[in-house]
Amino acid sequence: MTIDRLPDGVDYHPGWLDAAAQTALLEDIRAVVAQAPLFTPRMPRTGKPMHVRMSNCGALGWVTDKEGGYRYQTTHPETGRPWPPMPEMLRELWNRLSGCKAPAQACLINFYEADAKMGLHQDRDEKTFSAPVLSVSLGDDCLFRIGGLTRGGPTQSLRLASGDVIQLGGESRLRYHGVDRIYPGTSMLMKKEGRINLTLRRVDPV
Repeated sequence: MTIDRLPDGVDYHPGWLDAAAQTALLEDIRAVVAQAPLFTPRMPRTGKPMHVRMSNCGALGWVTDKEGGYRYQTTHPETGRPWPPMPEMLRELWNRLSGCKAPAQACLINFYEADAKMGLHQDRDEKTFSAPVLSVSLGDDCLFRIGGLTRGGPTQSLRLASGDVIQLGGESRLRYHGVDRIYPGTSMLMKKEGRINLTLRRVDPV
């Protein structure tokens, strides 16, 4: 079903970034990926590849593989190099919207191909849940699904467009959420179809 009332702790800012800001941020992310190439994360235990390719920027980056599972680390899993610094625009966005006195430590960069999706999951690999998870959409629209604090039960869906920002914090910090589908060709921001999702997180206690 479509969303008519957001749960407490879910803050949605449609069109927060205008076209110029989206273009500038996309260039920043391209510069990050030039230093820290996209890689395919793999599920713990099975080693099954996920539907998205990803990278990170900031002091820490989220990775997963068969051997080590979900975790944060200071270096790229393939190059061994430290993650590039987080772009200033993202740091400013965190400072303005998060309500957290401490800076974001990680920004996950997820690239969704036109047919990619991500199942319902919780963001719970951090050492603190007092800071929100802040998410920025670039490129094609997606259908974003929000569930409850436990797996199963009713969910709500929200279509996110390029430039939208959504934040899960407070009592909604650990809500299950995912991406059901991408709507190819709904944005002219990128040359190819697809969506970039930037997820800012605080890992260590404030």
